[in-house]
Amino acid sequence: MPKHYRPAGKKKEGNAARYMNRSQAVKYLQVSLSVFRRLCIFKGVFPRDPKKKVKGNHQTYYHVKDILFLKHEPLLDKFREMHAYQKKVKKAMSKKNKDLAERLLSRKPTYTLDMLVRERYPKFIDALRDLDDCLTMVHLFAALPAIERENIQAERIHNCRGLSLEWQAYISRTHKLRKAFITVKGIYYQAEVEGQKVTWLTPHALQQVMPQDVDYKIMLTFLEFYETLLGFVNLRLYHSIKLKYPPILDPRLKALAADLYALTRYADAKDRTIGAKNEESELRLAQLQDQLPANEPGALMHLVENVADDNEEDEETRACKTLFQNKTFFLGREVPRESLLFVITAFGGVVSWEGDGAPFEESNQDINYQIVDRPTQSHRFISRDYVQPQWVFDSINARIILPTGEYMVGKVLPPHLSPFVDNEAEGYVPEYAETIKRLQSAARKEILPMPGGEQDDLENAQNLLAEGIIDRTKAKEAAERKQKMALHEKQYHQELKKEMQGMQYTSDPNIDEIKNDGEENTDDMSSQQLVKDDENMTMVSMSRKKRRLYEAMKISQGRKKANVETLETRKKNIQKRKKTSSN
Repeated sequence: MPKHYRPAGKKKEGNAARYMNRSQAVKYLQVSLSVFRRLCIFKGVFPRDPKKKVKGNHQTYYHVKDILFLKHEPLLDKFREMHAYQKKVKKAMSKKNKDLAERLLSRKPTYTLDMLVRERYPKFIDALRDLDDCLTMVHLFAALPAIERENIQAERIHNCRGLSLEWQAYISRTHKLRKAFITVKGIYYQAEVEGQKVTWLTPHALQQVMPQDVDYKIMLTFLEFYETLLGFVNLRLYHSIKLKYPPILDPRLKALAADLYALTRYADAKDRTIGAKNEESELRLAQLQDQLPANEPGALMHLVENVADDNEEDEETRACKTLFQNKTFFLGREVPRESLLFVITAFGGVVSWEGDGAPFEESNQDINYQIVDRPTQSHRFISRDYVQPQWVFDSINARIILPTGEYMVGKVLPPHLSPFVDNEAEGYVPEYAETIKRLQSAARKEILPMPGGEQDDLENAQNLLAEGIIDRTKAKEAAERKQKMALHEKQYHQELKKEMQGMQYTSDPNIDEIKNDGEENTDDMSSQQLVKDDENMTMVSMSRKKRRLYEAMKISQGRKKANVETLETRKKNIQKRKKTSSN
């Protein structure tokens, strides 16, 4: 009998024992495929990709431990109970027993996902790291219409809208927004909450088209978990700034669809109440200091200092908070009100709009900027600037108030640069990005370094010259050494050839000439050849895996370089067209 012989039906080993396909998992759990999908989404169990696929490459595999993890989930029993309940209701309806059917419908079993959120995210920081998809999904469904055909209910859409506005109100109130970028898909936002960068996408405020090739059941299952998760996150964040959750909104503003403004007013009112209570407590502490022993007032003041330290803001938050400070904006009816209201208030500005529920009218003389998107206006005020909405987003990304000359109504706007792209790392810096950089330096009263230099080189200008001389000397010495090695190698081969022919070797006079010519042409040898030789020697000593990785890196660098060259040619063509049109 062979050493590794295993009879049929006995214990399995290797990947056959560690993984099972989806059909085996569904059969093992004794549930339907739809219930299995919901359970996997709620528990965060996803398919695996084993190296050796026992059942074939066309199968979906799960780890056995994940399936055993699902087997002991209490939610599985609740799904089975709901399936049995639906069968009872269906049976009562088929027998036309209305009393029994109504009694069963009034006792429908329910479940919550609270324990799953606590289980998947034991720490609050874990929930913040996994919040990108959650916010994007919730903001998407907040903008969708209610469709009974796809089981998208109006109640769920209202819930998503409430959760998204509560999140935006917290970000706006604490000034945690860092970036905003308008694209064809929608508006990308990035906030920094407790040291974690959270990025999400919100759709434009337009009529949404519902495609037919999307599985809305899967999306609704994800949404069900994300609603619970975002509710927990909002609860924790609101309690961290000492606000009651869920917030109680002004019903008049809510009826006028000014929910975000109502939430902002709610937060400001709570802050004023907390400030009054803090003043009263400080007064009581000052009165108690005369009555307490010498050591106890210090302890009480230490507690007050600890509370103050918790509310301290970092430098970037202070910069965002004061960007639009003491600036008043008025929004026209044609601009996206909700996104601009969120962005401007997050950076310290005061906003009003045209319509019901506005804090002040258009005729207010304190307005500094009016955001419009129409070439003609019924009435213009001289005391304010009329700019297009892109000016707001470009200003917050640059962290300075940009000049409004290029953003005036009716003008062709400058390029809207993405704050998520590192231009220096990509190898191409747009012309408008350089303009913004100069404006930033002028606002901070800094001196821009030379192209390719660092800020430290401005303090000692001779560093650049010294480094250039050293690099050139090293390259020259390396080229000389390589030339000498080539000459010695040639001389050695000639000696071997003479010895094989039985002739006595005499030094070739041409070698001296070659040496002299080589010394003259040393400077002409390019350092690129040296770098290429080093790369070839390095690749010879690499393993196959590292060599393929290195080749992939070189390919990506080549693509990036080609992309930069394409952008440069486009830039030159645009400049030529401008010159020809001006002439």
